[in-house]
Amino acid sequence: MTDPQIAVMMLGIFIIVILLGFPIAFTLMAMGVGFGYYAYYDPERMRTIFDNRIFDLFVNQTYSVMANDVLTAVPLFLFMGYIVERANIVDRLFHTLYIASRRLPGSMAVAALATCAMFATATGIIGAVVTLMGMLAFPAMLKARYDTSFASGVICAGGCLGILIPPSIMLIVYAATSNVSIVKLYAGAIIPGFMLASLYMVYVIGRAMINPKLAPKPRADEVEHITAGQVAFQLLTSFFPLAFLILSVLGAILFGLATPSEAASIGALGGLVLAVAYRALTWQRLRESVYLTVRTSAMVCWLFVGSWTFSSVFSYLGGEQLINDFVLGLNLSPLAFLLMAQLIIFLLGWPLEWSEIIIIFVPIFLPLLPHFGIDPLFFGILVALNLQTSFLTPPMAMAAYYLKGVAPPHVQLVEIFKGVLPFLSMVFLAMFLLYVFPEIALWLPEKVYGH
Repeated sequence: MTDPQIAVMMLGIFIIVILLGFPIAFTLMAMGVGFGYYAYYDPERMRTIFDNRIFDLFVNQTYSVMANDVLTAVPLFLFMGYIVERANIVDRLFHTLYIASRRLPGSMAVAALATCAMFATATGIIGAVVTLMGMLAFPAMLKARYDTSFASGVICAGGCLGILIPPSIMLIVYAATSNVSIVKLYAGAIIPGFMLASLYMVYVIGRAMINPKLAPKPRADEVEHITAGQVAFQLLTSFFPLAFLILSVLGAILFGLATPSEAASIGALGGLVLAVAYRALTWQRLRESVYLTVRTSAMVCWLFVGSWTFSSVFSYLGGEQLINDFVLGLNLSPLAFLLMAQLIIFLLGWPLEWSEIIIIFVPIFLPLLPHFGIDPLFFGILVALNLQTSFLTPPMAMAAYYLKGVAPPHVQLVEIFKGVLPFLSMVFLAMFLLYVFPEIALWLPEKVYGH
C-alpha cells in the first residue's frame, strides 16, 4: 500500500473505532502514535525502539497545546459559566423576564428563550443550559398548560445557542484550529447568534397566536399582580448585573481593551462577585465549579493533543493532499463546495460531539477555502450555525436526551423530538440567510477592525 492509502485507512479505522464508543481523545493519540511510528520509522536513526521521531512530535504537540494563548481562555470562561449556573442567577433572570414579557403570546416560552440566550452568553455549555432550564423553566411551562412538545422544543433549541453566541467555547476552539482571530470571530458571531434567537422567538409568538392551545395565556388567578416599579426593580437586580458582566467581558474583547484570556479572567472574577452578592457562593458550589472546569478543560486540551498528532501523521502520509486533490478534481462551484462541507458536518453531528468535529474534521476543509474564495471567518460562523443541528437532529439529538434526563417521567422522548423539529427548520433558515447575506457575519468585524 502507498502512504496516502495508509492515511485513508487510518481515517477509516478511526471513524469505525469512535463509532464503537472508544474515548476519542485517547483513540486519536493511540492511532497518531501507532501510525506515526510507521510513518517516521528510520532504522538507520533508531538505536532503540523509542528513538522514533513520533515521540518527539507527541511531546512537542502537547507543549504547543499547553502554551497556546487562545486556549487559556477556555478554563476561565468555563469557570465563569459554572459559577453563574450554581449561583441561582438564572432562576431570578427567568422569573423577571417572564414578568416583563407576560403580555406577549407565549410569554413564558419567550422568557425561556431570552434566559437561554443570556445564560448561553454567560456559559456556552450546552448540557448545563439545557439541564438547568429543563429543571427550571420546563416544569413551569407544563404547569401553565403549555403543550409538552412545544415546551420541549423551546428548551432544547434555546439551550444550544451557546455554541454560537460569544463567548462561545466552540469559537475559541475553531480559532485555535484555523488561526482566525478569536476577536473577529466573536464580532462575526454576535449578529447571527441573536438573529437565530430572534427567529426562535418570532416562531414561538407566531405559533402561540395561531394556536393559543400550545401556549395558553395565564388565567386571572395565575397572574402575579406586580407594579411597573416592581418590574423595574427586579430587572435592575437580576437582569442588569448579569448583562453588565457579559457586556464588560465582550466589550473588553471586541474593543481591544483586553485579550480573550484577560477578559475571561474578568468574567470569572465577576461570576464570583455575583455569586457572593446573591449569597449563593458556598464551598461545595465552588469546589464543584472548579472540578467541572478542570474536567472539561482537560478534555478539550487532550483532544487538541490527539488531534494535532493524528493530523500531523495523516498529512505526512499524504492523506490531506489526497483529499484536496479529490475535492478539487470534482470542479465544484463555491456554493457546491459549501453545501458539501456543511452536509458532511451535519451528518457528522449525529455520532460526534461538536468538539471532535471542529478539532478533527473541519481542518480537512480549511486548506480548500482559499481555492473557493471563502472567508474562513464566514465559514466558521456557518459551521457554528450548522452545529446547532448536531444537538437537535433525531435520533442522536443530545439536547433532547439532556432534557429527558431531568423531565417528568410522563414526558416521552418522541414528544421532545417532535417539538425540536420546527426549531431545526429555523436553523436551516438562519444558514440560508447567512449565505445569501454574508454581511450578517462580516459587517461588524469589517466595521470595527477593517478588512
